[in-house]
Order: sequence, then structure tokens, then C-alpha cells
Amino acid sequence: MARVLIVDDSPTETYKLAGMLEKNGHTVITAESGEDGVDVAKKEKPDVVLMDIVMPGLNGFQATRQLTKASETNHIPVIIVTTKDQETDRVWGMRQGAKAYLTKPIEESVLLDVIANSLA
Repeated sequence: MARVLIVDDSPTETYKLAGMLEKNGHTVITAESGEDGVDVAKKEKPDVVLMDIVMPGLNGFQATRQLTKASETNHIPVIIVTTKDQETDRVWGMRQGAKAYLTKPIEESVLLDVIANSLA
């Protein structure tokens, strides 16, 4: 199964996502900010990154752009997972290099399908 990096400043959201993933056999790594997410992705080389948008400091759009532009992480698919559900946010997220854009709350089956598709 996949090694998934969850980048989210909400312990509750991280716990929910990690629970869904671990129950389905995935290994979870976490980071609590955009900066940490970029650092952890470079060190750990996860199979996929789940990226929140609204975080202090480096936001998810900026962190996604850094990951998708850096040669050591540009092969790692980034899936944005956020409460921001405006079409402009979705378009901007995809322009930063995200492979998919999901809005919270997320159904487990949808999350697992999107992860599987991003790794295919």
C-alpha cells in the first residue's frame, strides 16, 4: 500500500484522514504546516501527499507549487484536501500542480479512489 503524507494544521482532520488510510492498509506520515510538509516530503519521499490549503505560514497552494516544481519531489502526486470549495480555488490548486482537488468532508471511498488513481 501507499505511504501517504498528510499536511494539515488541524489535528482533528489529520486524525480522521489517517484513520481512513490506516484502516485500508496505507502508512501515514504527518506534517502540521506547509513548510513542514515540504521538508517531510523531501526527506521521506512519500508515494502521495494530501495537502490542506488554509494553514499559517506557507499555505497549501504555495507548498504544492514548491513540491511540484522541485526536482526531488515533482514525481510525488499532490492531492489538495480542503474546505475551500470555490471553482476559482479548484482551478488555482490544479494550476499549482495538484493531481486532484477534494473538498472536506471527504467520503472514504472517494479518497481511496483518488489516491489509487493518482498512483496509477
